[in-house]
Amino acid sequence: MKCPFCGCLDTQVKDSRLAEDNTCIRRRRECPECGSRFTTFERVQLRELTVIKKNGEKVRFDRDKLERSLLLAVRKRPVSSERVEKIVTSIQRRLESSGETEIPSEVIGEYAMQALAHLDNVAYVRFASVYKDFSEVSDFEEFVAKIDEMAKAKDKNTEKEKD
Repeated sequence: MKCPFCGCLDTQVKDSRLAEDNTCIRRRRECPECGSRFTTFERVQLRELTVIKKNGEKVRFDRDKLERSLLLAVRKRPVSSERVEKIVTSIQRRLESSGETEIPSEVIGEYAMQALAHLDNVAYVRFASVYKDFSEVSDFEEFVAKIDEMAKAKDKNTEKEKD
């Protein structure tokens, strides 16, 4: 593994442990040249995924980009980064196991919105505002009204199940 600080090609593993519900190996490494330490993660990649963006451009699936956008949505909310990591892993597994190698960006956005809807309503609205490109206050109002309707319907179903 190449050192991100000095570029040395010979780094040493100092510690390895399982992470993310045993779906990943976390390795602490040290560079013998500059002495810097850094962490790497090793994950199973079932297939190479390509994202088809709205404009038709094709780019490689970037797990870190998805994680950054979810972390931005849950910023200052009572949601741990570990929970976001689990969501990202879940979405990536779902995409890889779909059998498709080219995935429309809309599918990834919908999977992220589904996960956030179950996790935190504020994060859900934040993510949706960017994903659905809200441009006016009325866009927010309509979206929040839909969330309220869904929550009321969910509450009614819960009450019926109790009876």
